[in-house]
Amino acid sequence: MAIAWVSAQDKAIVPLVGARTRNRLTEALGATQLTLTPAHLAALAKAFPPNIASGTRYAAEQMAHLDSEKPATA
Repeated sequence: MAIAWVSAQDKAIVPLVGARTRNRLTEALGATQLTLTPAHLAALAKAFPPNIASGTRYAAEQMAHLDSEKPATA
């Protein structure tokens, strides 16, 4: 559904799908068979308003370990 939602946003937007296996590719291609109606899109917009999931992915302590380019700190 997420792939279909991205596709429904604008003709200039193309979802980039990562598929490491044929099964995942088949699953992702299933989005081409899904048509979201204006009612579906409105319900999704209400359920997931813009910026509902903003912020860092991990806590600051974990983020510090993600960038191997940073010098180590004590």
